[in-house]
Amino acid sequence: MGKADLHTHTTASDGALKPADLVKKAAEKGLKILSITDHDTVNGYLEAKETASDLQIELISGCEITTLWKDREVHLLAYYFDETDQGLLNLLKKQKSARIVRMKAIVESLKKEGLDIDIDEVRAESGPGNMGRPHAASVLINKGYVASVAEAFIRYLSSEKLKDIQTRYASIDETIDAVRKAGGVISLAHPGPIYSQSEIDDILTLGVDGLECIHPSHNFNVQRTFRQIAKTRNLLVTGGSDYHGKGKSDYDPYFGIVTIGNAHVASIKRLSQRRKSSNYA
Repeated sequence: MGKADLHTHTTASDGALKPADLVKKAAEKGLKILSITDHDTVNGYLEAKETASDLQIELISGCEITTLWKDREVHLLAYYFDETDQGLLNLLKKQKSARIVRMKAIVESLKKEGLDIDIDEVRAESGPGNMGRPHAASVLINKGYVASVAEAFIRYLSSEKLKDIQTRYASIDETIDAVRKAGGVISLAHPGPIYSQSEIDDILTLGVDGLECIHPSHNFNVQRTFRQIAKTRNLLVTGGSDYHGKGKSDYDPYFGIVTIGNAHVASIKRLSQRRKSSNYA
């Protein structure tokens, strides 16, 4: 049975590898199915399609979309959508602008804490990719304020630290609607370390199709709990390594190891096909 990783990132957002290089690394790890789920962009997926075809890896359209729900961020993973759908592309365009506005606010917040940091430095770290907190973390590391990404988040960049910064991300309802209209399937990303059980229950009533049960932050017992929730609620099971690359996160060693099987991928694909048939009938 082939292995699938449905949660990875490239330089199109906050990953270390270019999209084509990530696909090559996936082939080396023996992965047969891959989804590049960069934050609020499909550029990495589009750039990697030719390499994936050459290496006979099934590349699934994917994106990790940051949404707002009850004044907090919720990350949704979207799969098998039509990457040319104008409604979804318009939403992602707005997300890119929201990220820039938010990063400027984060930089100003860090300056008030006495840190010497400039938005242009963060932009240099992100390059053409969507800006995110890991890029700010890289600047802080380069300047010697912190020793690692983890320390940067703990001391300066956690959601709790930045809770007063207003964001302009799309609402969770708006996002789910756009992905569904594009024929896509939606899964709640890495719920284990982020939400309470009651919050997860509430989010799952909003039209989410699946639950990311398999993730490096989920130990065996957490995985088992989420699998049972998915079974009880008739939800799809998704999973992956959340790979960003060396120096970008603590999940680098899990690439090629934290995976899901073909049967789960087939279920996701079937739902997308039914949705597309209904949308375009």
